[in-house]
Order: sequence, then C-alpha cells, then structure tokens
Amino acid sequence: MTNGAVAASSHHNRPSVDQSDRLVPINLRQTGPTRVELLISTRIRKSPYWHLSMAAGCWRAEVYNRVYHPRGYSRPEDGGAMAEYEALVNDVTLWNVAVERQIRVKGPDAEAFVNFVITRDATKIPVMRARYVILCNENGGILNDPVLLRIAEDEFWFSISDSDLMLWLQGVKVGQPFDVEIAEIDVAPVQIQGPRSADLMIDLVGAQLADLPSYGLMEATVAGLPVIISQTGFTGEKGYEIYLRDATLHAEEMWNAVMEAGRPHNLKVIAPAHHRRVAAGILSWGQDMDAETLPFQVNLSYQVPRKKEADYIGKAALERARELIDAGTPPFRMVMVGMRVGGRPIDEYAPDFWLVRPGTGGDPVGYLTSPWWSPELGMNIALGYVPVEWSALGTALAVDLPARYADVPGEPVGAEVVEVPFRPSVNPNTRERLKARGLDSAV
Repeated sequence: MTNGAVAASSHHNRPSVDQSDRLVPINLRQTGPTRVELLISTRIRKSPYWHLSMAAGCWRAEVYNRVYHPRGYSRPEDGGAMAEYEALVNDVTLWNVAVERQIRVKGPDAEAFVNFVITRDATKIPVMRARYVILCNENGGILNDPVLLRIAEDEFWFSISDSDLMLWLQGVKVGQPFDVEIAEIDVAPVQIQGPRSADLMIDLVGAQLADLPSYGLMEATVAGLPVIISQTGFTGEKGYEIYLRDATLHAEEMWNAVMEAGRPHNLKVIAPAHHRRVAAGILSWGQDMDAETLPFQVNLSYQVPRKKEADYIGKAALERARELIDAGTPPFRMVMVGMRVGGRPIDEYAPDFWLVRPGTGGDPVGYLTSPWWSPELGMNIALGYVPVEWSALGTALAVDLPARYADVPGEPVGAEVVEVPFRPSVNPNTRERLKARGLDSAV
C-alpha cells in the first residue's frame, strides 16, 4: 500500500491521517525527543559567524541549507527559548542567520529570468526594494520562499529558505535564452530584531536609517565595511537585516561593531524566534510547507496573481488549481490553519508533528507543524494541517500533546481553529495589508 493510504489506524505512522494526495507522506511517527550529539565535520558548511555564535554561548544547532545553524543560546536552566523571547519583545536581539544563503541573478535579462521563476511580478519591484516571494515547480508545489532583494536594474539576490535554490535556478537556465549569471555570493546576513532595533541601527549607520520603509533597502557601512540593510525579519515586528559583503573576510569586524553599538540597548544574541514568527503567521519551509504544498493550502494565495500576463514556472498548474477551488472542488485534502491549543505552555521546539483529532473524538485527521506558547496571548498557538472540511474558523479540535504539556497525560487537549496571524504585526506582510483593505488576497 502506498501514499499514506494504509487502512489500519494502529500502524505506527498513524495512516488514519489521509495523505493520499501526497507522493511522500509526512512522517507522523511519534518518537519524542531523541538525544543525539550533532557531529561537526567538513561536509556541512560553517558560516562566517559560526565561531562568534559559539563565543556568544550557542549550545545547540541544527543544519539549514547545508550550513550549521545556531538554535539556542540560553540553556534550559536559564530559561531557554522563553528567556530569549523576553529579550526579543523587550529590548533588541542579534541573530546569526548566515544560513540564508544569497543567490545572485545578474545580467541584462535578470528581470525577465526572475519574473519567469517567481509567481509574483518581478517587473513591479523597484530597485533597492525587497519582496517576500515564492518559487514553484511545474506542479505548483512551493520550492522556496525567499526574500528577494533587487539591488540594481540587472541584479537580484535571493535570500533563501531551506532548499538549494541555486541548483534549481541554474538548472532552469539550461537551454533557456536568458543572458544572466547565477551564483552564490559571499554575503552573509544577521538580523537585528526587537523594539529597540531602530535605535541600535541608527547608532550603527546613521539617522538616514529612520527613513527606511518596510521591505526597503539601503547601502551603508558598518565598521567601514560595505553592507546592504533591509527592513525585514522573521518576527512580524519592525526589524532589520544586515547583509555583509565579503563576509568570510570581515565577519568579526562587523559582528563586533554591532555588539558594541548594542551595549546601550541591552542587546542579546539569540536564536531565530519561532514563537514570534508563529504568532505573525510566518511560515518555515520544510516545516510548514514543502515541494508538494500548493500556495493555496498555506494562506499564500496572494502570491499567485490573477493578472500576471507573463508566463512563469507553475502558472498553468496554479491556475487550474484556482479554478477547482473556485468551483468548490480543491485539488488537495489538507489545508493549514491557525489553532488555539489547550494544555500547559509549550516552551520548546516540538520533536514530532503532534496529531490533531476531531473535537468530538476519533482517529487523528491532521497534525501540528509549528506549536508554541504565546506569553502575550496567554495561550498555546499553532500552525497545522487539517482536512478542508475541518478548517472553518471556530471548529473544535483536539490535539495529542506529550505528557509534559497535556492537562491529563494520555488525553488530548482541546483546540480551536482561529485566524492567522494570531496578533497584528508591526511590520505587516502583503496578505495582512490586503485583508485590512478588504481585498481578495489572490490578486
């Protein structure tokens, strides 16, 4: 039997969650924490900031884009991820996000090539502006959801999420009449996030930083080194990314300059704050979506224009999918929803896709992808997949949480489908802005 359609609900991969519309079902085995040591070897890349993260107290990491990725500085006995969260929401934080590898597309046909590989209209992106975009395969599956920076008329940088976009772009170019060069460049970003981020950045690069709009770009110098600064981030808050050129040569000078400028603002080095990005409804590729996920399943319909005349990869499949959705017969079984989840505070990363059941009881029908405790909302919140028929706002569900978080070990906790984002963003994305204007998000 294939495609997740095994009948016996007692199977260890919980096949009662129907994944028959996928070629490779999500692995829903519940293993719990599996304590292993991360092997550091030369097969996986160390970013230019790796040793600086170690000096700042990094104690755990994972691999992202084939680069070692710091994922914890405050140890559990010191408050763990929630202590890092407090620094983010009260002061300002520095994140090593060099795993966002920078893929440059440069040449006379750069705009035309980028317009062919992204779903949004690249011709509408001004120079020195950035956009959140997606790239899809011919079936409409999401291959990557980078921030796209337009550095010049003939130069774009893809600041990529966790899939090897360079190889895809280079493969697409083969046999195509685009005069462009595609390569990874030695540029490594850090993020500056938190309510005091603007104050720190003004101290670092000057008062002109105050005029930088959301998704705006500017050239500047830090410690005399050339950088690109964007007003972007992984939190939904006002924050910034500093893209250091020739990062392999100059990582220490730039990092140390940021640390020094941050002292008056109580700067703390932390890991990317997934608890805040969940509240903002920001997705994590490989966790919340993958190459078998259509944009319409994960609240990204606004990324699929109804009026883009130029051809792009996946256009035919996405337009067919939209027609089926409009007709009430979507070509998928599962959609992502936001959920309010009961139980004790989820204060750590989930090692498994925890299972979701109907609120009335019964076999699992879905799974959580990104659960966290939100101190501001005073509740557990989560992104997760449920069948379309269980996705309406207010739908009662139940979630199988580990004993550590369950009210009664072994018994599911109550959950409810709620709106995403869970709270308004200071730095709202296009979807939020369209919704506020009462417009169709799929324009």
